[in-house]
Amino acid sequence: MILYLDTSALVKIYVKEPGSTKVVSAWKKAIGIATSAVTYAEMLAAFNRKSREERIDPFVMDNLVVAFLKDWKSLIIVDVNDKLNELLPPLIGRHVLRGFDAIHLASALLLNSAVTDSFLFACYDERLLAAARAESLETLP
Repeated sequence: MILYLDTSALVKIYVKEPGSTKVVSAWKKAIGIATSAVTYAEMLAAFNRKSREERIDPFVMDNLVVAFLKDWKSLIIVDVNDKLNELLPPLIGRHVLRGFDAIHLASALLLNSAVTDSFLFACYDERLLAAARAESLETLP
């Protein structure tokens, strides 16, 4: 199985939140983990926000960031390019999505069409999850 993680799902690998157990389990079963290139910036921003809002110890936060940066090197990264951008107008026309969410959905659809293995889209944003299901992706949750 190829597991695509948007940022809301990927953050659950590093920070214990509702759904973390399911994401970690899927991660362990996957033969490949994928995400969009935009996830890099989104994850660093999410860590920064969590650090401020939840007052996470700076040493702990530094370790989370180091772990993410190490894992990043092993992920399948879907680049934002002309081929992906061609998918955006119809997706945005069919679904009410924020910009990066549309990029995540287009990335998952592009990758899903290119792989022969089973494909699972993990996301914890309700609008994006609904759009992924409407586009016939198998989803977690």
